[in-house]
Amino acid sequence: MLQGALASLINLEDDLEVVAKVERGDEVLPAAVAACPDVAILDIQMPGMSGLDAARTLTQELPECRILILTTFGRPGYLQQAMEAGVSGFLLKDARVEELTDAIRKITRGERVIDIGLAASALSSGASPLTPREEDVLEHARTGATVAEIGDATYLSQGTVRNYLSSAMTKLGARTRTEAARIAEEKGWLQPP
Repeated sequence: MLQGALASLINLEDDLEVVAKVERGDEVLPAAVAACPDVAILDIQMPGMSGLDAARTLTQELPECRILILTTFGRPGYLQQAMEAGVSGFLLKDARVEELTDAIRKITRGERVIDIGLAASALSSGASPLTPREEDVLEHARTGATVAEIGDATYLSQGTVRNYLSSAMTKLGARTRTEAARIAEEKGWLQPP
């Protein structure tokens, strides 16, 4: 429903036209190849493939297509990952329609558009203190996996998994691995579930 309403609002603009709509992240690239849009609007959380992964793929395969992330997940880590993925814009879904259409126009001209409050938050929170392995074990920990299950999934010994979890908990000031995973997710340092 939201996607249809958004498309209708964009189509009301004389100089903008929605050329394709998809509901899954793994449908983004085929639709973009077929429609050749100037701008792709993606969410962070999409079934099939996250919007961040879809953005990376789109940037590689269709570099002329600019990308705007429009999401409810205004987390500094997601903004950083989006910029690293080659995204041209990052807005929150509570933005006014005028802000969105203006952002689309600016992105089409090659400008970058970022939600000001989120940019300030990203600058003040800094980069993730976690190593890729710590992020990996926390990804599994947030699903409630046991140390043994995390070890099997990551090809690490249980002792090594415990060490990574302990290190991540210390860095994040968390008392439990579940709390560490929650903190990392809230900061946007873990991939969207």
